[in-house]
Amino acid sequence: MRISLLFILLFLYNFIGAQNGPLANQSGTRLTPTELSIPASPVFDMMGVTPSQVSRTSDIKDFKVDWSFKSWSLSPNISLESQPIWEIKYNRRDIKNYQKASPLMQKLASANLSAGTVLDENGDRRIGMALKINLYKEKDPLLEKGYYEDIEKTITKERKALEEELKISRKELDTIKNMLLKPEIRQTIQSLEMELLALNSKRTQLINERAVILNGEFWNSGWLDLGLGSIKSYITETNGDLNRLRLNRSTAKGLWINAGKGIGKTLLLSGLARVHLYDEEVQFALEDENFEPLDTNAIASNSLYTLGVNLRYGNPYFSFFAEVIYEKRSLKTPLDAVKEVFITPDNFQIIANSVDWTVVHPYRFNFGGDWRMSKNVLLNYSMQTIFDENARLKTFLPVVAIACLMR
Repeated sequence: MRISLLFILLFLYNFIGAQNGPLANQSGTRLTPTELSIPASPVFDMMGVTPSQVSRTSDIKDFKVDWSFKSWSLSPNISLESQPIWEIKYNRRDIKNYQKASPLMQKLASANLSAGTVLDENGDRRIGMALKINLYKEKDPLLEKGYYEDIEKTITKERKALEEELKISRKELDTIKNMLLKPEIRQTIQSLEMELLALNSKRTQLINERAVILNGEFWNSGWLDLGLGSIKSYITETNGDLNRLRLNRSTAKGLWINAGKGIGKTLLLSGLARVHLYDEEVQFALEDENFEPLDTNAIASNSLYTLGVNLRYGNPYFSFFAEVIYEKRSLKTPLDAVKEVFITPDNFQIIANSVDWTVVHPYRFNFGGDWRMSKNVLLNYSMQTIFDENARLKTFLPVVAIACLMR
Protein backbone atom coordinates (compact mmCIF):
# COMPACT_ATOMS: atom_id res chain seq x y z
CA MET A 1 0.00 0.00 0.00
CA ARG A 2 2.81 2.44 0.81
CA ILE A 3 4.44 1.78 -2.57
CA SER A 4 1.10 2.25 -4.38
CA LEU A 5 0.51 5.52 -2.54
CA LEU A 6 4.00 6.72 -3.51
CA PHE A 7 3.29 5.95 -7.18
CA ILE A 8 0.07 7.98 -7.00
CA LEU A 9 1.69 10.95 -5.24
CA LEU A 10 4.61 11.05 -7.68
CA PHE A 11 2.19 11.05 -10.61
CA LEU A 12 -0.19 13.66 -9.19
CA TYR A 13 2.26 16.39 -8.26
CA ASN A 14 4.14 16.03 -11.52
CA PHE A 15 0.89 16.10 -13.49
CA ILE A 16 -0.10 19.32 -11.70
CA GLY A 17 3.37 20.73 -12.39
CA ALA A 18 3.04 19.92 -16.09
CA GLN A 19 -0.30 21.74 -16.22
CA ASN A 20 1.21 24.86 -14.67
CA GLY A 21 4.40 24.76 -16.71
CA PRO A 22 3.26 26.68 -19.83
CA LEU A 23 1.96 29.57 -17.75
CA ALA A 24 5.23 29.78 -15.87
CA ASN A 25 7.25 29.73 -19.06
CA GLN A 26 5.42 32.77 -20.38
CA SER A 27 7.04 34.86 -17.67
CA GLY A 28 10.43 34.01 -19.16
CA THR A 29 11.95 33.17 -15.76
CA ARG A 30 12.24 29.40 -15.91
CA LEU A 31 15.64 28.14 -16.98
CA THR A 32 16.12 24.41 -17.44
CA PRO A 33 19.09 23.55 -19.65
CA THR A 34 19.50 20.11 -21.18
CA GLU A 35 20.80 17.52 -18.70
CA LEU A 36 24.37 16.27 -18.77
CA SER A 37 23.03 12.70 -18.40
CA ILE A 38 19.83 10.68 -17.95
CA PRO A 39 20.73 7.74 -15.69
CA ALA A 40 18.57 4.85 -14.52
CA SER A 41 16.24 5.39 -11.58
CA PRO A 42 17.64 4.77 -8.06
CA VAL A 43 15.25 1.90 -7.34
CA PHE A 44 16.36 0.07 -10.51
CA ASP A 45 19.96 0.69 -9.43
CA MET A 46 19.28 -1.02 -6.12
CA MET A 47 17.40 -3.91 -7.75
CA GLY A 48 20.32 -4.47 -10.10
CA VAL A 49 18.12 -4.65 -13.21
CA THR A 50 19.85 -1.86 -15.14
CA PRO A 51 22.14 -2.54 -18.11
CA SER A 52 25.00 -0.85 -16.24
CA GLN A 53 25.26 -1.80 -12.56
CA VAL A 54 27.56 1.17 -11.88
CA SER A 55 25.23 4.08 -12.50
CA ARG A 56 26.00 7.60 -13.64
CA THR A 57 24.97 10.66 -11.66
CA SER A 58 21.64 12.36 -12.17
CA ASP A 59 20.96 16.03 -12.82
CA ILE A 60 17.46 15.66 -14.24
CA LYS A 61 14.81 18.06 -13.04
CA ASP A 62 11.72 16.44 -14.56
CA PHE A 63 9.37 13.53 -13.97
CA LYS A 64 10.90 10.36 -15.49
CA VAL A 65 9.69 6.90 -16.43
CA ASP A 66 12.03 3.90 -16.84
CA TRP A 67 11.28 0.58 -18.52
CA SER A 68 13.61 -2.39 -18.08
CA PHE A 69 13.58 -5.51 -20.25
CA LYS A 70 15.46 -8.76 -19.70
CA SER A 71 13.39 -10.42 -22.43
CA TRP A 72 11.13 -9.14 -25.15
CA SER A 73 7.95 -10.05 -23.26
CA LEU A 74 5.73 -7.21 -22.17
CA SER A 75 6.28 -7.68 -18.44
CA PRO A 76 5.52 -4.41 -16.60
CA ASN A 77 9.02 -3.60 -15.33
CA ILE A 78 8.55 0.09 -14.68
CA SER A 79 9.89 2.82 -12.42
CA LEU A 80 8.61 6.33 -11.73
CA GLU A 81 11.07 8.99 -10.59
CA SER A 82 10.86 12.61 -9.52
CA GLN A 83 12.55 15.32 -7.45
CA PRO A 84 10.12 16.49 -4.72
CA ILE A 85 12.16 19.33 -3.21
CA TRP A 86 13.09 20.75 -6.60
CA GLU A 87 9.48 20.51 -7.74
CA ILE A 88 8.04 22.17 -4.63
CA LYS A 89 10.62 24.86 -4.00
CA TYR A 90 12.43 25.76 -7.24
CA ASN A 91 10.60 24.53 -10.31
CA ARG A 92 8.66 27.14 -12.35
CA ARG A 93 10.40 29.92 -10.43
CA ASP A 94 13.22 32.29 -11.24
CA ILE A 95 16.42 30.28 -11.54
CA LYS A 96 18.14 32.84 -9.29
CA ASN A 97 16.26 31.32 -6.33
CA TYR A 98 18.20 28.11 -6.87
CA GLN A 99 21.49 29.83 -7.63
CA LYS A 100 21.28 31.87 -4.40
CA ALA A 101 20.22 28.91 -2.24
CA SER A 102 22.54 27.49 0.41
CA PRO A 103 24.76 24.52 -0.55
CA LEU A 104 22.59 22.31 1.67
CA MET A 105 19.38 23.27 -0.14
CA GLN A 106 21.05 22.82 -3.53
CA LYS A 107 22.02 19.30 -2.51
CA LEU A 108 18.53 18.55 -1.18
CA ALA A 109 17.09 19.80 -4.46
CA SER A 110 19.06 17.04 -6.21
CA ALA A 111 17.22 14.30 -4.28
CA ASN A 112 15.66 11.75 -6.64
CA LEU A 113 12.78 9.71 -5.25
CA SER A 114 11.69 6.65 -7.20
CA ALA A 115 9.31 3.72 -6.89
CA GLY A 116 9.37 0.72 -9.17
CA THR A 117 8.35 -2.86 -9.79
CA VAL A 118 9.98 -5.75 -11.65
CA LEU A 119 8.91 -9.30 -12.45
CA ASP A 120 12.13 -11.28 -12.03
CA GLU A 121 13.36 -14.48 -13.68
CA ASN A 122 11.76 -16.59 -10.90
CA GLY A 123 8.34 -15.04 -11.47
CA ASP A 124 8.59 -13.08 -8.21
CA ARG A 125 7.13 -9.58 -8.07
CA ARG A 126 9.75 -7.15 -6.72
CA ILE A 127 8.46 -3.80 -5.44
CA GLY A 128 10.68 -1.08 -4.05
CA MET A 129 11.44 2.55 -3.41
CA ALA A 130 14.74 4.40 -3.27
CA LEU A 131 16.20 7.84 -2.75
CA LYS A 132 19.44 9.14 -4.25
CA ILE A 133 21.05 12.49 -3.45
CA ASN A 134 24.08 14.20 -4.94
CA LEU A 135 26.83 15.08 -2.43
CA TYR A 136 29.32 16.56 -4.88
CA LYS A 137 29.09 17.68 -8.49
CA GLU A 138 32.02 19.05 -10.44
CA LYS A 139 29.72 20.88 -12.86
CA ASP A 140 26.09 21.89 -12.29
CA PRO A 141 24.49 23.35 -15.45
CA LEU A 142 22.02 25.37 -13.39
CA LEU A 143 24.80 27.17 -11.53
CA GLU A 144 26.45 28.45 -14.70
CA LYS A 145 25.17 31.97 -14.02
CA GLY A 146 26.85 33.76 -16.89
CA TYR A 147 26.36 31.02 -19.44
CA TYR A 148 22.79 31.96 -20.40
CA GLU A 149 22.73 35.58 -19.23
CA ASP A 150 23.01 37.14 -22.70
CA ILE A 151 20.08 35.03 -23.90
CA GLU A 152 17.95 36.24 -20.99
CA LYS A 153 18.88 39.87 -21.66
CA THR A 154 18.11 39.57 -25.39
CA ILE A 155 14.74 37.88 -24.83
CA THR A 156 13.78 40.34 -22.07
CA LYS A 157 14.63 43.30 -24.31
CA GLU A 158 12.60 41.88 -27.21
CA ARG A 159 9.69 41.07 -24.88
CA LYS A 160 9.54 44.61 -23.48
CA ALA A 161 9.61 46.12 -26.99
CA LEU A 162 6.79 43.86 -28.18
CA GLU A 163 4.71 44.51 -25.05
CA GLU A 164 5.12 48.25 -25.55
CA GLU A 165 4.04 48.00 -29.20
CA LEU A 166 1.09 45.84 -28.16
CA LYS A 167 0.05 48.35 -25.52
CA ILE A 168 0.13 51.20 -28.07
CA SER A 169 -1.84 49.20 -30.66
CA ARG A 170 -4.54 48.21 -28.16
CA LYS A 171 -4.90 51.81 -27.03
CA GLU A 172 -5.12 52.91 -30.66
CA LEU A 173 -7.84 50.31 -31.31
CA ASP A 174 -9.90 51.67 -28.40
CA THR A 175 -9.60 55.32 -29.42
CA ILE A 176 -9.60 55.35 -33.23
CA LYS A 177 -12.76 56.68 -34.83
CA ASN A 178 -12.15 55.47 -38.39
CA MET A 179 -13.84 52.06 -38.45
CA LEU A 180 -12.09 51.09 -41.71
CA LEU A 181 -8.71 51.06 -39.95
CA LYS A 182 -9.76 48.78 -37.09
CA PRO A 183 -9.30 45.45 -38.99
CA GLU A 184 -5.72 46.43 -39.83
CA ILE A 185 -4.99 47.32 -36.17
CA ARG A 186 -6.53 44.04 -34.98
CA GLN A 187 -4.29 42.18 -37.41
CA THR A 188 -1.27 44.05 -36.02
CA ILE A 189 -2.30 43.14 -32.44
CA GLN A 190 -2.70 39.49 -33.40
CA SER A 191 0.71 39.49 -35.07
CA LEU A 192 2.35 41.03 -31.98
CA GLU A 193 0.68 38.46 -29.69
CA MET A 194 1.99 35.65 -31.90
CA GLU A 195 5.50 37.11 -31.73
CA LEU A 196 5.27 37.24 -27.93
CA LEU A 197 4.26 33.58 -27.79
CA ALA A 198 7.06 32.69 -30.20
CA LEU A 199 9.60 34.30 -27.84
CA ASN A 200 9.24 31.36 -25.44
CA SER A 201 10.09 28.90 -28.22
CA LYS A 202 12.97 31.09 -29.38
CA ARG A 203 14.33 31.30 -25.83
CA THR A 204 14.12 27.52 -25.37
CA GLN A 205 15.83 26.92 -28.70
CA LEU A 206 18.69 29.31 -27.87
CA ILE A 207 19.18 27.74 -24.43
CA ASN A 208 19.19 24.22 -25.87
CA GLU A 209 21.73 25.22 -28.52
CA ARG A 210 23.94 26.68 -25.78
CA ALA A 211 23.39 23.62 -23.59
CA VAL A 212 24.63 21.35 -26.37
CA ILE A 213 28.01 23.08 -26.07
CA LEU A 214 27.90 22.70 -22.26
CA ASN A 215 27.10 19.00 -22.59
CA GLY A 216 29.94 18.47 -25.02
CA GLU A 217 32.41 20.02 -22.61
CA PHE A 218 31.21 18.52 -19.33
CA TRP A 219 29.30 15.25 -20.03
CA ASN A 220 31.90 13.29 -18.04
CA SER A 221 32.33 15.73 -15.13
CA GLY A 222 32.92 14.22 -11.68
CA TRP A 223 30.35 13.47 -8.99
CA LEU A 224 29.62 11.67 -5.71
CA ASP A 225 26.13 10.27 -4.98
CA LEU A 226 24.56 8.59 -1.94
CA GLY A 227 21.56 6.27 -2.24
CA LEU A 228 19.34 4.24 0.05
CA GLY A 229 16.25 2.15 -0.48
CA SER A 230 14.08 -0.82 0.36
CA ILE A 231 12.87 -3.71 -1.81
CA LYS A 232 10.34 -6.46 -1.15
CA SER A 233 10.08 -9.55 -3.32
CA TYR A 234 6.84 -11.52 -3.29
CA ILE A 235 6.31 -15.09 -4.43
CA THR A 236 3.29 -14.81 -6.75
CA GLU A 237 0.38 -17.09 -7.51
CA THR A 238 -0.39 -18.15 -11.08
CA ASN A 239 -3.10 -15.46 -11.24
CA GLY A 240 -0.62 -12.76 -10.20
CA ASP A 241 -1.70 -12.43 -6.55
CA LEU A 242 1.10 -11.76 -4.07
CA ASN A 243 1.67 -14.71 -1.76
CA ARG A 244 4.55 -14.32 0.72
CA LEU A 245 7.90 -12.61 0.94
CA ARG A 246 10.90 -14.24 -0.66
CA LEU A 247 13.56 -14.18 2.06
CA ASN A 248 16.85 -13.68 0.27
CA ARG A 249 18.80 -10.80 -1.26
CA SER A 250 15.73 -9.85 -3.34
CA THR A 251 14.02 -8.55 -0.17
CA ALA A 252 16.44 -6.10 1.39
CA LYS A 253 17.30 -2.65 2.62
CA GLY A 254 20.26 -1.07 0.88
CA LEU A 255 22.78 1.74 1.11
CA TRP A 256 25.26 2.67 -1.62
CA ILE A 257 27.62 5.32 -2.87
CA ASN A 258 28.85 5.78 -6.39
CA ALA A 259 31.27 8.27 -7.83
CA GLY A 260 32.89 9.15 -11.11
CA LYS A 261 35.69 11.21 -12.62
CA GLY A 262 36.25 12.26 -16.21
CA ILE A 263 39.48 11.45 -18.01
CA GLY A 264 40.05 13.87 -20.84
CA LYS A 265 37.01 14.60 -23.05
CA THR A 266 35.99 11.04 -23.94
CA LEU A 267 36.48 8.77 -20.89
CA LEU A 268 34.56 8.41 -17.63
CA LEU A 269 35.78 6.21 -14.77
CA SER A 270 33.17 5.42 -12.11
CA GLY A 271 32.80 3.14 -9.11
CA LEU A 272 30.17 1.63 -6.82
CA ALA A 273 30.15 0.43 -3.20
CA ARG A 274 26.86 -1.02 -1.92
CA VAL A 275 25.53 -3.10 0.96
CA HIS A 276 22.25 -5.02 1.14
CA LEU A 277 20.92 -5.97 4.58
CA TYR A 278 18.40 -8.81 4.49
CA ASP A 279 17.05 -11.98 6.06
CA GLU A 280 18.23 -15.20 4.43
CA GLU A 281 16.06 -18.32 4.45
CA VAL A 282 18.13 -21.51 4.65
CA GLN A 283 16.63 -24.95 3.99
CA PHE A 284 18.19 -28.05 5.52
CA ALA A 285 17.40 -31.44 7.01
CA LEU A 286 17.87 -32.85 10.49
CA GLU A 287 18.60 -36.46 11.26
CA ASP A 288 17.61 -38.24 14.46
CA GLU A 289 19.33 -41.22 16.08
CA ASN A 290 17.30 -43.55 13.85
CA PHE A 291 18.61 -41.71 10.76
CA GLU A 292 15.14 -40.39 9.94
CA PRO A 293 15.43 -37.06 8.02
CA LEU A 294 13.31 -34.06 9.00
CA ASP A 295 13.10 -31.10 6.61
CA THR A 296 13.24 -27.68 8.27
CA ASN A 297 14.52 -24.15 7.73
CA ALA A 298 16.05 -21.21 9.55
CA ILE A 299 16.22 -17.49 8.93
CA ALA A 300 19.53 -15.68 9.42
CA SER A 301 20.39 -12.00 9.13
CA ASN A 302 22.85 -11.52 6.30
CA SER A 303 24.62 -8.80 4.34
CA LEU A 304 25.69 -8.65 0.71
CA TYR A 305 28.58 -6.36 -0.21
CA THR A 306 28.98 -5.16 -3.80
CA LEU A 307 31.94 -3.40 -5.39
CA GLY A 308 32.05 -2.29 -9.01
CA VAL A 309 34.25 -0.38 -11.46
CA ASN A 310 33.05 1.00 -14.80
CA LEU A 311 34.97 2.58 -17.68
CA ARG A 312 32.90 4.47 -20.24
CA TYR A 313 34.01 5.92 -23.59
CA GLY A 314 31.91 8.32 -25.62
CA ASN A 315 30.25 11.72 -25.75
CA PRO A 316 26.93 13.32 -24.68
CA TYR A 317 24.95 11.41 -27.34
CA PHE A 318 26.27 7.86 -27.10
CA SER A 319 28.80 5.91 -25.09
CA PHE A 320 30.15 2.40 -24.63
CA PHE A 321 31.17 0.83 -21.33
CA ALA A 322 32.72 -2.20 -19.70
CA GLU A 323 32.41 -2.93 -15.99
CA VAL A 324 33.43 -5.51 -13.40
CA ILE A 325 31.27 -6.32 -10.34
CA TYR A 326 32.25 -8.32 -7.26
CA GLU A 327 29.72 -9.50 -4.64
CA LYS A 328 30.28 -11.21 -1.30
CA ARG A 329 28.04 -12.32 1.58
CA SER A 330 28.98 -11.65 5.19
CA LEU A 331 27.97 -15.25 5.99
CA LYS A 332 30.09 -17.23 3.57
CA THR A 333 28.25 -20.57 3.55
CA PRO A 334 24.70 -21.72 4.30
CA LEU A 335 26.07 -23.88 7.12
CA ASP A 336 27.55 -20.73 8.70
CA ALA A 337 24.08 -19.17 8.55
CA VAL A 338 22.43 -22.17 10.22
CA LYS A 339 25.00 -22.29 13.00
CA GLU A 340 24.47 -18.55 13.57
CA VAL A 341 20.75 -18.84 14.41
CA PHE A 342 19.71 -22.47 14.82
CA ILE A 343 20.05 -24.55 17.99
CA THR A 344 20.04 -28.23 17.10
CA PRO A 345 17.59 -30.21 19.29
CA ASP A 346 18.85 -33.06 21.44
CA ASN A 347 19.26 -36.36 19.62
CA PHE A 348 19.33 -34.57 16.25
CA GLN A 349 22.12 -33.51 13.97
CA ILE A 350 22.22 -31.38 10.84
CA ILE A 351 22.78 -33.22 7.57
CA ALA A 352 25.56 -31.02 6.24
CA ASN A 353 25.08 -31.72 2.54
CA SER A 354 21.36 -30.84 2.79
CA VAL A 355 21.95 -27.22 3.78
CA ASP A 356 20.99 -24.92 0.91
CA TRP A 357 20.21 -21.27 0.15
CA THR A 358 19.88 -18.94 -2.83
CA VAL A 359 23.15 -18.95 -4.75
CA VAL A 360 24.98 -15.64 -5.24
CA HIS A 361 27.74 -15.83 -7.82
CA PRO A 362 30.59 -13.44 -7.00
CA TYR A 363 31.72 -12.11 -10.37
CA ARG A 364 29.99 -10.13 -13.11
CA PHE A 365 31.35 -8.64 -16.30
CA ASN A 366 29.01 -6.38 -18.26
CA PHE A 367 29.54 -4.50 -21.49
CA GLY A 368 27.21 -2.29 -23.48
CA GLY A 369 26.35 1.34 -24.01
CA ASP A 370 23.71 4.02 -24.24
CA TRP A 371 22.26 6.14 -27.01
CA ARG A 372 20.50 9.45 -26.43
CA MET A 373 17.77 9.07 -29.03
CA SER A 374 16.35 12.55 -28.38
CA LYS A 375 16.46 15.30 -25.77
CA ASN A 376 14.03 13.31 -23.60
CA VAL A 377 14.73 9.64 -24.38
CA LEU A 378 17.76 7.49 -23.61
CA LEU A 379 18.26 3.86 -24.66
CA ASN A 380 20.56 1.72 -22.47
CA TYR A 381 21.69 -1.78 -23.44
CA SER A 382 24.19 -4.36 -22.28
CA MET A 383 25.27 -7.97 -22.31
CA GLN A 384 25.68 -9.25 -18.75
CA THR A 385 27.81 -12.24 -17.81
CA ILE A 386 27.90 -13.91 -14.39
CA PHE A 387 30.71 -16.19 -13.20
CA ASP A 388 31.00 -18.48 -10.18
CA GLU A 389 33.89 -18.54 -7.71
CA ASN A 390 35.85 -20.78 -10.10
CA ALA A 391 35.45 -18.26 -12.94
CA ARG A 392 33.04 -20.53 -14.82
CA LEU A 393 30.41 -18.76 -16.91
CA LYS A 394 26.94 -19.29 -15.39
CA THR A 395 24.74 -16.69 -17.11
CA PHE A 396 24.82 -14.67 -20.32
CA LEU A 397 21.95 -12.20 -20.48
CA PRO A 398 20.95 -9.24 -22.70
CA VAL A 399 19.37 -6.28 -20.88
CA VAL A 400 17.68 -3.22 -22.39
CA ALA A 401 16.26 -0.17 -20.58
CA ILE A 402 14.55 2.97 -21.82
CA ALA A 403 14.46 6.22 -19.81
CA CYS A 404 11.96 8.88 -20.81
CA LEU A 405 11.65 12.40 -19.38
CA MET A 406 7.98 13.46 -19.23
CA ARG A 407 8.12 17.05 -20.41
